[in-house]
Amino acid sequence: MINKETSQTDQVKEGLMARAGFALADWSEKWFPDAYVFAAIAVVLVGVAALFMGRTPTQIGVDFGSHFWDLVPFAMQMAFIVITGYVVASAKPVHKIIVKLSAIPKTPKGAVAFVAFFAMVASLLSWGFSLIFSGILIREVSKRVKGVDYRAIGAAGYLGLGSIWALGLSSSPALLMTTKSSIPAALYKISGTIPLSETIFSWQNLVMIIVLIVLSVGICFVSTPNADKAKTAEMAGVNYGAGEDAGVKIKAEKPGEWLEYSPILNLAVVAIGLIYLVQIISTKGPLAALDLNTYNFMFLMLGMLLHWTPRSFLNAAAKAIPATGGVLIQFPLYAGIFGVLMGSGLADLLMKFFLSISTQNTFPAIVGIYSAILGLFLPSGGGKWIVEAPYLIEAAKQLHVSLGWVVQVYNASEALPNFINPFWMLPLMGIMGVKARDLAGYSILQLLFHLPVVIFMVWILAKTVPYIPPIF
Repeated sequence: MINKETSQTDQVKEGLMARAGFALADWSEKWFPDAYVFAAIAVVLVGVAALFMGRTPTQIGVDFGSHFWDLVPFAMQMAFIVITGYVVASAKPVHKIIVKLSAIPKTPKGAVAFVAFFAMVASLLSWGFSLIFSGILIREVSKRVKGVDYRAIGAAGYLGLGSIWALGLSSSPALLMTTKSSIPAALYKISGTIPLSETIFSWQNLVMIIVLIVLSVGICFVSTPNADKAKTAEMAGVNYGAGEDAGVKIKAEKPGEWLEYSPILNLAVVAIGLIYLVQIISTKGPLAALDLNTYNFMFLMLGMLLHWTPRSFLNAAAKAIPATGGVLIQFPLYAGIFGVLMGSGLADLLMKFFLSISTQNTFPAIVGIYSAILGLFLPSGGGKWIVEAPYLIEAAKQLHVSLGWVVQVYNASEALPNFINPFWMLPLMGIMGVKARDLAGYSILQLLFHLPVVIFMVWILAKTVPYIPPIF
């Protein structure tokens, strides 16, 4: 048993980077408000700026309120990414795969690098799936590999959200821009639709994915302490012994519950859903068919199939729903901000500002830095894109920078502040039983390497992407 004095000595021996991470995490835990507060502050700041632009309080209120519900379909789509990701990752067949995977790593360094790799790969399928999948994988690996630092492996499990999730299939900005019905009308007049072939399915995007995976896994391997210096979950009082589903009823006890515990209804619904998917893919083609609605529909059907019975499916969905609260409450605020930006002329002013400080060559790097900084205050990839897109897309058009690449510049850079903003850590922290400060040291270490690499890549790869006029 390790006593408190030994634990404190271990922390003193930690490197400068980890100590800085702990200090920043302590500060943020004390002073960082909830992410909703940042969104509300943004409403106030944009409103004040609109006053200086000549708008009256009445006009600002109308701009805000008339657009407040514009993102309801998009907010529901984002909420379903969380729900379906949790449902799929928590299904028994997936859990069995996780258990088998957890037996592969044999050393602490190998275990952390292993979790990092699968967290990032899983995030390419769904960021919601990645958080739950990684959390369960961490629990299972920690049971089998002795001497794993729980802070290092926890940060590794969060890497998908801090790096490449928006370069994958659940990229809300990329999928949004393919779906005319989801794009606000004022934005659509500027951007039109942008096909996935110009965003997440471009070879330039694949290059960024590979580079960031190799970089992240390498950092995890070299920065993870050996077993003799690690602070394990047991030392921190975290118990990964009993499964969270222990004691849950698995069969019907009353006649009225029979259908809840029978696969008949789930199989029927999945069969009908499969017919629809085959039809829409054969009609539109795989790329054109893959919008947010189709993506969520596929994951929902897969979740029903993997859980087998309605009761298991509903139990998983019920556990996922609390994690959607921030999305459902904050996205209307983002829509209101969008309305004020457009109504006041602030979007046009920001567009002119970016034109004044940018050239076709420097625009991608400037957008990357700007989006990363703004992400500290508006921690939502899809919601923040609605705010930024009007003036970024218009500036890109005038500079003849690829609109699809602007989306990918945003995708790659807006994920960076996730390394230090705890908003999206919540599902993972719930499964691990830890706090944001426990993961911050190693997350900040990743950020210090990712930031220059991401900005360089979005700049250099932009030179290989031709400008294509908007498609209306």
